[in-house]
Amino acid sequence: MALFLSLLLFFMIPPSQAQGPPSTGYYPSSHVNSIGFDQGFKNLWGPQHQTVDQGSLTIWLDKSSGGSGFKSLDAYQSGYFGAAIKLQTGYTAGVITSYYLSNNEARPGDHDEIDIEFLGTTPDKPYVLQTNVYMRGSGDGTIIGREMRFHLWFDPTQDFHNYAILWNPSEIIFFVDDVPIRRYPRKSDATFPLRSMWVYGSIWDASSWATEGGKYKADYSFQPFIGRYRDFKLGGCKDGGDTSCRPPWGSPLGATGLSSDQFTAMEWVQRNYKVYDYCHDSARDRTLTPEC
Repeated sequence: MALFLSLLLFFMIPPSQAQGPPSTGYYPSSHVNSIGFDQGFKNLWGPQHQTVDQGSLTIWLDKSSGGSGFKSLDAYQSGYFGAAIKLQTGYTAGVITSYYLSNNEARPGDHDEIDIEFLGTTPDKPYVLQTNVYMRGSGDGTIIGREMRFHLWFDPTQDFHNYAILWNPSEIIFFVDDVPIRRYPRKSDATFPLRSMWVYGSIWDASSWATEGGKYKADYSFQPFIGRYRDFKLGGCKDGGDTSCRPPWGSPLGATGLSSDQFTAMEWVQRNYKVYDYCHDSARDRTLTPEC
């Protein structure tokens, strides 16, 4: 039976997807050293739902808490920010596990944010990885998100995988295992975050919207909901730091853009696994997102 199911899955998945993304030929994560949690981060909330073991972090959400969150020790003006993350299997609807940049504490009501969020799911459906960009308060009150959502070409609950944000004055690139899945270029100051941000991570209950627009809620009979993080990477220029600092590159071409191999890999991901793009949402007010 196991052999039959394996063969069935093999024939159900198109060959272009079964092979995984094309090689990018460049691995930005290799240019930034990994650190342990305590070397670059601190607890932000929910300390009783957070443990650190040899530099690896475990956070969890249950009915007795609002989850847990953490924050970098420093703010950054630009850089490469990553972590290896392993998600929980089974029923996780309504729960968000995240790794992101923000200055919401320093600029309440007028903040910037760059998100990687894993939207929890039901056992019969894959996780959704949501990328998002807010700037100048567009996440406060009037929500003007710039979401692009993906399924993944692997099961993120079976092992740790590397997720990263590269942010410099010219572009934002989201990476999964060194494969660029989205590039958000700076087209104007009004549509690009330029102010210093901290690095955050969290697990929390977002039942009102996280899974299929709120159709499925967090079910605490499946608690605890757990997120695991390790191999943190903070390759950035610190706010108020050395003025000669230059952020890591996301491409062998230099400070901006993608190589042809990287672009081909990104196209492959978007063609096969992108499930939502705010620029293609006819229900959105395009005047609020002029970069589209």
